[in-house]
Amino acid sequence: MSKMVPLPSKSIVPERDLDKAPILETHHLGIDFGGLTAVDDLTLAVGRTEICGLIGPNGAGKTTVFNLLTNVYQPTRGTIMLDGKITTGKSTAHINRMGIARTFQNIRLFSNMSVIDNVKVGLHNSTKESLFASLTHTFGYRGAEKKATERALELLDFFHMADLAKHEAGSLPYGAQRRLEIVRALATNPSIVLLDEPAAGMNPSETAELMENIRKIRDSFQIAIMLIEHDMNLVMNICEGICVLDHGKVIAKGTPDEIKQNPTVIEAYLGKKEAE
Repeated sequence: MSKMVPLPSKSIVPERDLDKAPILETHHLGIDFGGLTAVDDLTLAVGRTEICGLIGPNGAGKTTVFNLLTNVYQPTRGTIMLDGKITTGKSTAHINRMGIARTFQNIRLFSNMSVIDNVKVGLHNSTKESLFASLTHTFGYRGAEKKATERALELLDFFHMADLAKHEAGSLPYGAQRRLEIVRALATNPSIVLLDEPAAGMNPSETAELMENIRKIRDSFQIAIMLIEHDMNLVMNICEGICVLDHGKVIAKGTPDEIKQNPTVIEAYLGKKEAE
């Protein structure tokens, strides 16, 4: 795991990413819903190959942050920069094409479609054939379809799922459905993947496999991964930098060791130590 170093913004990134601008930055990001402030003054940076965690108690605003980063919500104030470009006003689909992919707390696969067709849906960013070509099945379309099938199988094989390609997605075991959702996200050719509670509902062996897969994704694709997760064993063992939210505000940023020892975090989230 790379040493974490501070930036002028007081965020931290892996030392190996210091020679490159952060892939994702937020500056004083906030959103209000009526009179309620859901996220307030969020400033963070994610290194280009960083695995980082966003943690906090239920209702802290974590999924709201993911919705802001993907432009499901437009911020009330502040800015988001993806690879140096401001994302304000862009559609969610445009944000995906710019390089952010995500998964959700509740699995959102096309359950009645095959595994491979779910992955092909994710490959739309790299498909350049026109609607006319797809309707008439021209030579160009057939070539693109062949490439899409090959690429989808490559991605599935990366997760040892190629033998499931023709299975109906909804028929897969829970852990395999979680993996398929990540494969589909990777198919969009992202620069950063946002994983919303990827270990939810997994047993210990599935969680251990997930940890290996997250590292494998980072190392093989050389991309950043940001995750929301309540499994502290997973967070502390895989994340390089962690941002802690409470009631929409950042209460701590640091390495896993720093977060574990932070008294504000212990009180707000990890639980007060019992008096001896």
